[in-house]
Amino acid sequence: MLKDEEGSPVENFPDRYIRDRTDGTLYMRTKVPVGILGATGSVGQRLVQLLAKHPWFDLTSVCASDKSQGKRYKDAVNWTLSTPIPDDTGKLVVQTCEPNIPCKIVFSALASSVAGTIEKAFAEAGYVVISMAKNHRMEEEIPLVIPEVNADSLELVKTQKFSKGGMIVTKPNCAVIGLALAVKPLALEFGIEELSVVTMQSISGAGYPGVPSLSIVDNIIPYIEDEEEKLETETQKVLGSVKNGVVEKYPVKISAQCMRVPVTEGHLEAVSIKFSAGRKVTLEEIKRAWNEFSPPVQELKLPSSPVRPLIYFEQVDFPQPKLHRELEKGMAVSLGRLETSSLFDCKFVLLSHNTIRGAAGGAILIAELLVKKGYVFW
Repeated sequence: MLKDEEGSPVENFPDRYIRDRTDGTLYMRTKVPVGILGATGSVGQRLVQLLAKHPWFDLTSVCASDKSQGKRYKDAVNWTLSTPIPDDTGKLVVQTCEPNIPCKIVFSALASSVAGTIEKAFAEAGYVVISMAKNHRMEEEIPLVIPEVNADSLELVKTQKFSKGGMIVTKPNCAVIGLALAVKPLALEFGIEELSVVTMQSISGAGYPGVPSLSIVDNIIPYIEDEEEKLETETQKVLGSVKNGVVEKYPVKISAQCMRVPVTEGHLEAVSIKFSAGRKVTLEEIKRAWNEFSPPVQELKLPSSPVRPLIYFEQVDFPQPKLHRELEKGMAVSLGRLETSSLFDCKFVLLSHNTIRGAAGGAILIAELLVKKGYVFW
């Protein structure tokens, strides 16, 4: 029987405790233990980096493919980030992606080829799964969440049938996150009827090692598999509203074209919008909607929340990936080039950090919201 520091038996929630390495005494954790599935990949590494000094979460488990099992994380990973591997994480032993790890929340950075089954197995075993894979995003009972845009969609987890309090919550495609954040205040205030978007997406969006150098150097690839469909369908779900336990998609027509460009990080998107029929909106009204956008989640002051989720630049050649992708620790969406359009009502350019806001940082923000809202009991 496990006993805590006061000698009381620990029968329930043993993962709430950590054992002292010197005398074996168990102490109550002050942070929620979390794990990463797919921890050695590019997004998994970014999760490791961002969780290193997180005030709420304690990274206790790193999981990867069988070839990495049993190795120390520092020996199993081909680390590609500019900051060093956190010492504590580097010492963790890599485990297989099976639901027997000592944590409450798992971040899934798994490839879509394997994510679906593994994520459901963890949810069935009582884990809170926050997925960055595409597999479950469009399922009716699965929330597709950007906290500043549709935090209320978390209530969909109440309709999930997983036992032991398990659940799956998904994060949208990285390009969808920047787009939805930019258009949410415009949809709220003016209504949007049609939207055209052309993306210029960085090579890190393809993972590591990603696009072969001879394919991308001095080149642009005008195709990313499944990306245009994700932008057109996921954006409608994210902008939609929950009614009677289901999401009613936002009725906007979306046309997307996606390009891979030779930029390391940061997705640039050129957006054109037609507002609801008969609605005349000035450029100053659009800027005001962006500048005054203050979603309810901002009041919670979550650790990963940007102070300014949207930042507009008046300079004619902003935003630029090299200059603006790190704003608000990579969690802001930068905006610029707002102009009238001869075919639509307005056009503008946006930039978002695809591996932070669009992946690891966005997933961690969802986890913080789940904890703050009481969906994770600890």
